[in-house]
Amino acid sequence: MPRAFREATYNVGHMAARSDRLPDLDFFFDPVCPFAWITSRWVLEVQRQRDYDVNWRFISLKMINENNTASWYDDAYKAGHMRGLWGLRIADELRLRGDLAAVPAWYTALGTTIHVEKRAAEYRDDPRGFLAKLLADNGLDADLVDHFEDESHDPYIRSDTELAFSRTGKDVGTPILTFAPGTEAEAAFFGPVISKAPRGEEAVRLWDAVEVLSRSRVAELKRTKRDPLDFT
Repeated sequence: MPRAFREATYNVGHMAARSDRLPDLDFFFDPVCPFAWITSRWVLEVQRQRDYDVNWRFISLKMINENNTASWYDDAYKAGHMRGLWGLRIADELRLRGDLAAVPAWYTALGTTIHVEKRAAEYRDDPRGFLAKLLADNGLDADLVDHFEDESHDPYIRSDTELAFSRTGKDVGTPILTFAPGTEAEAAFFGPVISKAPRGEEAVRLWDAVEVLSRSRVAELKRTKRDPLDFT
């Protein structure tokens, strides 16, 4: 089993044993979004240090943009977002099978190949072959590949997408985070969009700062100038 998959499984494996309690965080992701990917690595780093429960949920860029008529939203964008939905359908089948740890582990496996190993072209050119090999390489059932084209998963993925927007408002993207979901302290926002996932104490400091801001009256804190994305 590849190291990335083992680490993700280790970090979320305690969820199954503690499924009777509410999670500390809902993390809504689309696997093709590079910003969600980097933020998710930060979440895993904090989870290692704080032993938080994270519920990995779905948000589909394909569904968000289904009525987008902007000139920049061309066929390449649409195809890329479709590949994100394909990955989410497999993740949803893992959810239905009750394997809580496998959902973020699958995200880690797929995201690593797309963002870190830069193999998105392989996914584009041969999606079934690419996904089948990735599943096999990570010790997952081969029949899961049949679900990437299974539209029966879409209603649940759409409902998660709508839930995320109900917490933040529309006109945002991925990722969306919700602290203390289902409690009086619940607070959600889009982001944080970060260029490189912080590690160690820096990761925890950012977490604490973001959680404080999420419960304040701050509606938006943004700058368009940013460092190049760093997936290491």
